[in-house]
Amino acid sequence: MKSFITAAKVTLVLVYLVIFAGAAVRMTGSGMGCPDWPKCFGYYIPPTDIKQLTWAPNHEYFEGQVIIKDSTLWVARQDFTSGATYDASQFRRYTKHDYAIFNAKHTWIEYINRLFGALSGLATLIMAVLSVRLWKKDKGLTVLSWFTLGLLVFQAWLGATVVYSVLNPVKITIHMVAALVIVALLLIIIRRAEGRVVEARYNATFRNVLTIAMILSLLQIILGTQVRQIVDASTKDMGMALSNVLDEPTWHFYIHRTFSFVVFFANLFLVLRNMRLNLGYTKLRWLMLMILIEIASGIAMYYFDFPFGSQTIHLVAAAIMFGIQFYLLMESYLAARNTQTEPSLTKKAL
Repeated sequence: MKSFITAAKVTLVLVYLVIFAGAAVRMTGSGMGCPDWPKCFGYYIPPTDIKQLTWAPNHEYFEGQVIIKDSTLWVARQDFTSGATYDASQFRRYTKHDYAIFNAKHTWIEYINRLFGALSGLATLIMAVLSVRLWKKDKGLTVLSWFTLGLLVFQAWLGATVVYSVLNPVKITIHMVAALVIVALLLIIIRRAEGRVVEARYNATFRNVLTIAMILSLLQIILGTQVRQIVDASTKDMGMALSNVLDEPTWHFYIHRTFSFVVFFANLFLVLRNMRLNLGYTKLRWLMLMILIEIASGIAMYYFDFPFGSQTIHLVAAAIMFGIQFYLLMESYLAARNTQTEPSLTKKAL
């Protein structure tokens, strides 16, 4: 069981690293740094110079290798050595999309994101394999572990569709939500495997408000991805300077900002109720810290023209906030179960 729990915790950390790397990809505009999937320009280790993607005479090419010619991606049909002149029959046109730009920085940022994704997939596979030994003891852990692995495979497929769609905003949002679902599943697995006694006390109002707060946080994250898409469109498609993007905000921004106040006060209510009734939910302090970081980074982006790293911090803090809320909700449900089995608990917690 100990090795299984370790594998689950390592997987959780790696999934959060994927979220962090994904946020960095969004911040730097590196989403198309690797225009194909799962390789990068046909390489397992991506190129570092445009010369590697430029056709050259008397050069050895391998099947699947990508070159850029006439602002188009071309894929080698088989292993061959080029002649003195370009032979179009040796390549086929890449048809998933028509994006054919190479930027070494963007390529390697996206590659690191995929590398973390691959590592999280490997860790999830190890966790799932280890869970087989727990089948007789707890079938639920085995089922949850393999379901998480399946969802991670689905998440990888989603990542491919995001690239093929040239960063379709709806698919990016689904990709982010799927990552949060994986976080929730891993938290369930870890909590169930550890089997620690819940020291917190149940309170119906606390749990109901916590549920609402978590839903609001999820909606806030979804709205945030939409705001980010508008920022991307304004800077890339309209050529607007990043510092001027929010001079005339859209309604998405105003709803996103208003929601931040709602999320803050909902969670502040939880903190105050936890203190007044002495419920024992200690992780609330970390939750409030994430919310304050979230608000501070949001203010920095609006008033200081998106300082470097602020967007990544903003998204990662939101993802951690959601994870803490979900964990607290699990503790609340377990505390309610304890209340039903231990009638001697004080009525104050009800």
